[in-house]
Amino acid sequence: MVGQEYPGVETATRYVFDRLGVDYCINDEQSCCTGIGHYTDIFEGLTTTAIAARNFAVARRCGYSNITCLCSTCYAINKEACELLNTNTEVREKVNSIFREKGFDDLVYEKGDMNPRTNFYHAVEILLSKVGKIQEEKQFDFSGVKAAAHHACHYYKVKYLDVVGNPENPQLIDTIAAACGASPVRWYEDRTLTCGMGFSQLHLNKKTSLQVTKTKLDSLQRAGVELMIHMCPNCHIQYDRYQPVIEKEFGVEYEMVHMNIAQLVALSMGADPYKVCGFQTHSVPLEGFLEKTGII
Repeated sequence: MVGQEYPGVETATRYVFDRLGVDYCINDEQSCCTGIGHYTDIFEGLTTTAIAARNFAVARRCGYSNITCLCSTCYAINKEACELLNTNTEVREKVNSIFREKGFDDLVYEKGDMNPRTNFYHAVEILLSKVGKIQEEKQFDFSGVKAAAHHACHYYKVKYLDVVGNPENPQLIDTIAAACGASPVRWYEDRTLTCGMGFSQLHLNKKTSLQVTKTKLDSLQRAGVELMIHMCPNCHIQYDRYQPVIEKEFGVEYEMVHMNIAQLVALSMGADPYKVCGFQTHSVPLEGFLEKTGII
């Protein structure tokens, strides 16, 4: 979803990681986690787990066993698959039998090859660990920008015991945004409300889905938020792609723009809004915001 919908999120993350000295590898053999297919009941659990095991083998083979995701669904599904492979002998043996039958012995997963709690991270956690350096590397200060964070539910609700900080009031994005000079609205009405996508719900119950999204946008509007910051491409799609739809269908108008936290950090480090951050792919235009803040 990052690569297809908002490729600037990936290029912005790479830009930031390079400047923060993060050692990482992007492997061309990696495949989609199948999370969307899994949560919309297109892929059953065994297929998703087998694909996860394959991706784990790809990571270990290139010497980077810590997997960092740009998407909260990838984060959650990979942790779940790893836990299942470690604890369910029947599933692990079934997955491995498929690999062996097809001659892919190098993909076989042994119990304990990966640890669901110590080998999987969301990119926002990496950025948070470098927040001091982000502040040092800052070339543009977002001072005075009223920003609000949307912490994805597949990060702080699915594996809530692994969340950095308090899962009932996560502050990861807020802390990073503050390092970029922004003024985070650390609490607002409906802060913990989901984005409303619900995967298949957006298509099966579109009216309800968009009403949930509208409720959140209304809360942000009342709080005077100028910038909504995301950590998940699915949430980003729901707010950025569907904000114009909601404005048209409900006869409302919002005064906020959307970006991923990596895009915000990249901008603060001097990245080009279009060549690096890819804002031309967004549905809600950012030109007004970028002009107002003096970036362009």
